[in-house]
Amino acid sequence: MKIYYDDKKDLLYIRFDEKNQQIINKRVTEDIVLDIGEEDKIVGMEILGASKLLNLRELLPVSYELETHS
Repeated sequence: MKIYYDDKKDLLYIRFDEKNQQIINKRVTEDIVLDIGEEDKIVGMEILGASKLLNLRELLPVSYELETHS
């Protein structure tokens, strides 16, 4: 599992399965998009406006990649 956070877009992306495969995006709410892979399994999740919905520091006590844009 890999977790990415883009502070410019305030977007949190969690990838559960690193396998290279075709993905279909399915918006389940205004702020959440699921990536559906082979066999209809969820392989990723995108959370828009993540810092408004989640306390990222408490939720992610593990290290995560932070993409910054200058």
